[in-house]
Amino acid sequence: MYIEDLKFSLWADFIERDFLDKEFRELIESKTINGATSNPAIFKNAILNSPAYKEQVATLSELSPKQKYEAVAIFDIKKAADILKPLYDEGDDGYVSIEVDPFLCDDAEGTIAEGKRLYAEIARPNVMIKVPATKAGFIAMEELVACGIPVNATLIFTKEQAISCARAFEAGAKKADKAVDTVVSVFVSRVDRAIDDTLAKHGVDTGLSGIYNSADIYNAVEDLKVERCRTLFASTGVKDDSLAPHYYIENLLAYNSVNTAPIETIEAYVQMGLKDKALPISNEVIKEHFDKVKGAGIEMDEVYAKQIEDGLQAFKDAFQDILENL
Repeated sequence: MYIEDLKFSLWADFIERDFLDKEFRELIESKTINGATSNPAIFKNAILNSPAYKEQVATLSELSPKQKYEAVAIFDIKKAADILKPLYDEGDDGYVSIEVDPFLCDDAEGTIAEGKRLYAEIARPNVMIKVPATKAGFIAMEELVACGIPVNATLIFTKEQAISCARAFEAGAKKADKAVDTVVSVFVSRVDRAIDDTLAKHGVDTGLSGIYNSADIYNAVEDLKVERCRTLFASTGVKDDSLAPHYYIENLLAYNSVNTAPIETIEAYVQMGLKDKALPISNEVIKEHFDKVKGAGIEMDEVYAKQIEDGLQAFKDAFQDILENL
């Protein structure tokens, strides 16, 4: 773990074959990261833009586009899992995540079947199956955990989503033969990007809504005390030049949590050497901020709903681009 006494982990939000062979190992050896995450957008950039994949793809001409994608993605996930396995054996996370087909986001049975199949095919204990936090996703999460499969619940913007995920994990754990680790992945920076321009026009402090929303969700998850379930802060890269590159890591540093971030964000944070806990933030402070947001004419439920919809569509678009190019 990056900070042992806080049980705080840093995971790389990036997968690419050449990276796994070089910088990835160095980041692990330096005890900077102890896990990794992927999603369709990450794999799209890797598969379509990196020459490292051309040789393997050329051998897959007999397969369907989705089979080609899975062959390439599974190869990388296996490699990452094997590199991370010593950490997993030591009880220091060592997980890598792979997401189910985003077009299954409203299909519980399809998600369950694909999650089980991917986990069996990868055949590594330190792989998390990533499932979007939709109504169908909650059903799938419970069943996958019941089968002893670690799950990363993704695309979370609301406290209600996070609580539903944690309760699904808890229900699944009661039926499982073994305990597994789970995370609820809260998307942070997209909230600020959606509303900061409007807040600035109304004199409301910017760069805080994503932090406070995530802090509110973290408080709720911690209060539930679901065994082996942690909050993971995702979408923590900075797009606003007025914010420091490490802003969303520094301001969400919390006990029993994970932050998955782009490599350049992690490097900026590590260079600063910041290790002071930032969470929890009191419910009163969080409420005060969102009262100001509401006063600026912003309905956060509408913002969150659109972010969830846009996030799902972005993953679908990236996945479709991969299939069309393969």
